[in-house]
Amino acid sequence: MAQDSQRQAFRLPVFQGILPVDRSGLGRDILAGFTLAALAIPGTMGYTKIIGTPVITGLYTILIPMSLFAIFGSSRHLSVGADSATAAVVAAGLAGMAVRGSSEWLALCSLLALMAAALMFAARLLRLGFLADFLSRTVLTGFLTGVGVQVALLEVSGLLGLPRITNEPLEQIGHDLRLIGETNLYAVCVSLAVLVVIIGGRKISEKIPGGLIAVVAAIGVSWAMNLGAHLETLGAVPSGLPTLALPHVEWSWALIQKLLPIAFACFVVILAQSAATSRAYAAKYSDRFDENVDMVGLGMANLGAGLSGTFIVNGSPTNTAMVDSGGGRSQVSQLTASGIVLLVLLFLTGPLAHLPTAVLSAIVFLVAVRMVDVKGMRRIFVEARAEFWVALLTAATVVVIGVEQGIILAMVLSLLDHVRRGYRGTNAIIAADKRKKGWQTVPLGEPQQIAPGLLIYLFGHSLYYANAAQFAEEVLRLAKDKAQPPLAWLCVEAAAIGDVDFSAAAMLRDTCTLLKQQGIRLVLANVSPLVRDQFDRYGITEVLGLDAIYGSVHAVVTAYEHQSAAPAGATTGPTGGGPLA
Repeated sequence: MAQDSQRQAFRLPVFQGILPVDRSGLGRDILAGFTLAALAIPGTMGYTKIIGTPVITGLYTILIPMSLFAIFGSSRHLSVGADSATAAVVAAGLAGMAVRGSSEWLALCSLLALMAAALMFAARLLRLGFLADFLSRTVLTGFLTGVGVQVALLEVSGLLGLPRITNEPLEQIGHDLRLIGETNLYAVCVSLAVLVVIIGGRKISEKIPGGLIAVVAAIGVSWAMNLGAHLETLGAVPSGLPTLALPHVEWSWALIQKLLPIAFACFVVILAQSAATSRAYAAKYSDRFDENVDMVGLGMANLGAGLSGTFIVNGSPTNTAMVDSGGGRSQVSQLTASGIVLLVLLFLTGPLAHLPTAVLSAIVFLVAVRMVDVKGMRRIFVEARAEFWVALLTAATVVVIGVEQGIILAMVLSLLDHVRRGYRGTNAIIAADKRKKGWQTVPLGEPQQIAPGLLIYLFGHSLYYANAAQFAEEVLRLAKDKAQPPLAWLCVEAAAIGDVDFSAAAMLRDTCTLLKQQGIRLVLANVSPLVRDQFDRYGITEVLGLDAIYGSVHAVVTAYEHQSAAPAGATTGPTGGGPLA
């Protein structure tokens, strides 16, 4: 047992996504790593167009950040690297703070990665992994759809060989329409060829690396036909490994304050998207998964990104699906992909100079189109019409106003939706079911006494300031019901009440007093120990009486029937399972 605990302690901080190594599946994991590298290399180069950094920085995101998450994260499946959503947030947030593509711009991107890492570490210390649950699937669908539309619109200029003048999609599209007569036919032909190769390859098999084939073919054709004389190419791409250093910026508190909202927006996207992806694949394969440990892994990945001169990384649903479809079941696949990128950086960056930028525009355009979740939006529209308008508003905000504002709106709408759904409990009456000789719930509008003179009120939420008035209103309305015989006891089934705040406690005392004035006794059933302690602290137990809190509805019914059957003036003690002392 001691050896097991030592082994578990060793596994806790690192290699949770790798250990125990499945030797029978090791070859499959390595092969999936080759697939990931083949598909992710052109994709990450494309993301550099979104964020406005040198193409080599896309490869850097696969090198150190992906390896660090593989070591420090808990998920065996999550693939961490460049991501279009966070790239779009950064590009939109930094607009106007530096010249896009300059060394200062890249330094700010790296600084944002360090700030995102700091937020991840702080969130881990505070155990804030649960925050990922507060960005609802509805608004996340709308947000990512909006990002997809925004990125796709911005890449139209690259597909046509027109200059990119802004990060505002509607303004850029207007500019493209005005200059449509200056379209570069070479760029259009290259873009169409890339789209055909990638889409055609995917139609045949999801495992065909259409992006890599398109990149390699485009480099070869560009070199052979000297396409650089007719359209824009990447130009010289530096080889070698990144230098580990802090970003070269003029550090100041004012700069940190400017960047903090952007970093926080990225932090929220990373937390929600990574946790959702990890949770889905952990459930699929019945693997362990710890959101708080993953935050350490994501923090280390962004720390590595910031120090290696690249940009923010995120858990990528697309790359994770690539690994899964390739048979990968552990972070060995991600480490393999990192090793392949290492070889590319050392020996194969030279040919990239001939790559037309239209190729990357086409790749990014397809990525963006895949982010537009038409099927998801349609399903929301059919199943939850009100939530559809929330998702659509979020998407429209991203496109029209900006990504940063879109994620803030998404957070606010998620919380409002949670409050709207949760603060008014689903309340009912527990009544006798004569057909099944048991109990059933009936609507509040049809109050049925479970025994002559006894009504059981089921309250479906914690009691706090927002729903205290609802509780009092419903209880007093039930007390005024003209049913016969007149109500003697009103029991609150309190199993769902997990907390009572100061305002609700004051309301509960007042309600008890009003019921007493009407000759009705208020009792409670299924009160948790925590809530019982709160009742004692707030003085509610004293107002109700020590014998007014029961362990179950059955105990309440038994006690009531026992008292009703007792001769007038007789004292009855608690029955088995009766009041809780």
